This record gives sequence, C-alpha cells and structure tokens, in this order.
Amino acid sequence: MIIISGPIGVHGIAIMSVREGLEFGTQMTTDSAALHPLVTEMIKVCPELHVLRDPTRGGLGTSLNEIARSAQVGVRLVERSIPVPADVANACAMLGLDPLYVANEGKLVAFVAREQADQVLAAMRSHPLGGGAAIIGGCVPEHPGIVVTTTTFGGTRVVDMPLGEQLPRIC
Repeated sequence: MIIISGPIGVHGIAIMSVREGLEFGTQMTTDSAALHPLVTEMIKVCPELHVLRDPTRGGLGTSLNEIARSAQVGVRLVERSIPVPADVANACAMLGLDPLYVANEGKLVAFVAREQADQVLAAMRSHPLGGGAAIIGGCVPEHPGIVVTTTTFGGTRVVDMPLGEQLPRIC
C-alpha cells in the first residue's frame, strides 16, 4: 500500500506565493519539517518498510513515477484519497497546475506491505507530523512502471512524468 504522511502541495504553493508575490486570499505557510521522528515511529511497527521517499522536487506524481519505473511495478492511486487542502487546490486551479506535481516539504510517501498498512497508518497518525496521513493507493501487477489514478468521476488517467518543470525550482 502507498501512504502519504499528510496534505500535499502546501510548501510549493507557500513558497511560490512569497517568491512571485501572489495572493490567494489566505496565508499559506510552509510545512517544512524534519521527518526522522515520524520515520522512527513507523519503523517501530514495521521494520520492513519497502520504500520511503521525500516527494519534494517534482511533487508526489514525480516521486511515484520514479519509484514505479525503478521497481518496475504498476501503481494505482485513488484520487479522492490524496489529501489536497482546499487552499492548494484553489491556487493550483487558478494557476493551471496539478497538485500532484507541486513541491512538498515535511511530507513523505511510504510503500508498505498490505498486511502492515493499517498499523503503519495508525503509527503515523499518532505522531504530529503524520496526523493527516492517508492510504492513497497500492502496487498492482498491471502496467509495470506506470502510475495511474482512479479519478473522482470513476475514470482512469495516467499520472506521467512531467515533460518539463511545472514550477520553477523553489528549493
């Protein structure tokens, strides 16, 4: 199973708003944090974590593609399970960005065995850095090396590597 430690895109939108002088009608602040205390809690309940990744540059979408291609596994996400704060979703809609590719700090994505996912999720949610953790999908034998998501409308779309950088490099 694939678990994200909390809401995505907050850091990227916060940095972009300051750097570019954009105002979204709300104060966006970075969620940057050192994640080793959260990882320690995860390892206590699951010493066999398959993959841990910091989805900073290129966001969650790029990180998942890199993992899928490297491991030659298919990844299936459930779009409605991915925590995207309303402020981030609104800013992305206004700017024509996909939140899956917006930079993150203070977040991690974990691949864990299905039978250990609930324990890991509970450990993450019991820690302040993982309070918003969510299971967002899993690995599948179909389409090795490719990430797809089931959309909120029930369709399927490929979450591909971006052709260029969606955002200017922010960190």
